[in-house]
Amino acid sequence: MRRALFGFVLFLLPLAAANVKLYTTDGDYQLVREYQVNGDRVRYFSADRNEWEEIPTSLVDLKKTEKEAAAREADLDRRAREFDAEEQAERAEKAELAKIPQDSGIYRIENGVLRTIPVADITVHNSKGRSVLKVLTPVPIIAGKATVELDGEHSANVVRENRPEFFFRLDKQESFGLVEVTSGKGARVVEQVEIMPVSNENLETRKLVPIFTKQLPGDNFYKVWPREPLKPGEYAWINYIDGKVDLRAWDFRIE
Repeated sequence: MRRALFGFVLFLLPLAAANVKLYTTDGDYQLVREYQVNGDRVRYFSADRNEWEEIPTSLVDLKKTEKEAAAREADLDRRAREFDAEEQAERAEKAELAKIPQDSGIYRIENGVLRTIPVADITVHNSKGRSVLKVLTPVPIIAGKATVELDGEHSANVVRENRPEFFFRLDKQESFGLVEVTSGKGARVVEQVEIMPVSNENLETRKLVPIFTKQLPGDNFYKVWPREPLKPGEYAWINYIDGKVDLRAWDFRIE
């Protein structure tokens, strides 16, 4: 609706721009379709009376008239360029969205080509050893501390820009975010978990990175990117349920 209205306004602007304010030396003006300077006379076509009229040149402020006419033309050109740029951006985004699969996951468009970021294998490491975290299935863990980890010290998914854009499609509406992953010996830590005794409440601590989120057409479909440039290192997009040690991760490395 907004685009249709803006397009209608742009249609009206040329019509309005066809009327020029012919200023007189007393500060008043007349709306004219066009005017001609013929020696000591200014001949103009009145927009109000739809007929040609004349006035002495000495009574017309030509400098002010020409200055305002030029400013209005420049403003009209600027608005037309902005509208054209917006149209091009929307067409480019539609072309990108058409490439994104309907399956849930994380995707990128790199040099016009679709790239799928695979979901990572996750384990929970506590004093009793390591347990595989099944997709969206909480792992029962004993009271104490644990870490949610990715195998290997570095992600195989390399991204070579510091403010990468991703497309995130979820199965259902759940929390998601970008986390900075801490590399350790043989593994990368996504989050720390403290399991409270008696209540067995899980307190999860993670290094969330501020992001921008744009909702896209369709259910649970987003375009996401970091607010600030990312420093080189390990990161992961996560889809999680707080307090459940229940998440999926899509890891990548900034080089």
